[in-house]
Amino acid sequence: MDEKLKIKLSIADRVYPLTVEMSQEEGLRSASKKIDAMIKQFEENYAVRDKQDVLAMCALQFASQVEQKQVNNAIDGSETLQRLKKINDLLFEYLEKK
Repeated sequence: MDEKLKIKLSIADRVYPLTVEMSQEEGLRSASKKIDAMIKQFEENYAVRDKQDVLAMCALQFASQVEQKQVNNAIDGSETLQRLKKINDLLFEYLEKK
């Protein structure tokens, strides 16, 4: 069982105190840095007045990346099943000939 750790993450110039598993710390800190980098990029490239708008754009960006990975995995999964079916059919054909 992982030990709990108290950390503080800064996102959009706000500090968020969290109690997390030790195994989660690195991922959370990395995510926090990516969010801040994305905020900076949106602020530099678009005329955004409100942090809420920037955070919504970040959330949409991250959510779309997750969704796209799921779509890609579903596609890859169906292709894998088709390939396995072809291999299975070839094996049955081979075994029937013997």
